[in-house]
Amino acid sequence: MAPLSLCHSQFLLKINRRGSDMNSVSSLRPVHSKSSLRLNSNWSFITGSRFLIRPPPSSSFNLQRKIHGFSPAAAWLSPELASNAFTWSTVAVLPYYSLMVIAPKSELTKRSMESSVPYVVLGLVYGYLLYLSWTPDTLRTMFASEYLLPELPGMAKLFSNEMTLASAWVHLLAIDLFAARQVFMDGLEEEIETRHSVTLCLMSCPVGILSHVITKAMIKSKRKSH
Repeated sequence: MAPLSLCHSQFLLKINRRGSDMNSVSSLRPVHSKSSLRLNSNWSFITGSRFLIRPPPSSSFNLQRKIHGFSPAAAWLSPELASNAFTWSTVAVLPYYSLMVIAPKSELTKRSMESSVPYVVLGLVYGYLLYLSWTPDTLRTMFASEYLLPELPGMAKLFSNEMTLASAWVHLLAIDLFAARQVFMDGLEEEIETRHSVTLCLMSCPVGILSHVITKAMIKSKRKSH
C-alpha cells in the first residue's frame, strides 16, 4: 500500500485482463481519510485487478468554496463603487467650469454648455446609485414625522450610508452645473461678467446665484445712470 495524492472523487479502477480496454467507475461515497492508492492482491484473470484511488477532500472543497463564494453582484455593491462614483463625477464636471471661467466667450465653451450630455450622464449615475441605496425603509426614514415632513435626525441616519451619500453628491453636482450654466448663458445674453458667480456655483450654488443676481442688478443700475 503506497500513499498517493490524486483527484477529488473516489475512483474504482478495474483492469480487464481478457481485453485491452480499461473501465473507470466513479463512486460517490465521501472520503474523510488521507489520500492513498490501494491495490487488491486478490485478483484473477477473470475479474482482473482493482485499484482504489482516494484523493484529499480539502483541495476540492476549497475549489468549490472559491467558485460558490464568487458573486458578481457583490462586486458591484462594494464600497468602492460609491467612492469611484463620487470621485469621477466630480472630475467630470470640472472641465465645464474651467471653460466657463477661462474662456467664457469661446465658441467651444458655448457649444459645450448648450449640450445636454453631462446632465444625461449624471442623471444615469444618480439613478443607478439611488437604486442601489434604496431600501424598504427609505421613505419611512425620510418622512418620519406625523405630518409626513422630512426630519433632520432621519436625514442624518439616511446619509450615514455611503451609497446614499454618493447619490446625493451626484445630485448636487448636476444641480450646481445646471445653475452655473443658467448663470453663464444669462451673462452672455446680458453681457455681464459671470466668472466669479460661476466659480461660486461650483463651491456653493445658492451663493453663486445670489452673486449673479447682485452683479446683474449693479450693472443694469450703472448702465441706466449713464
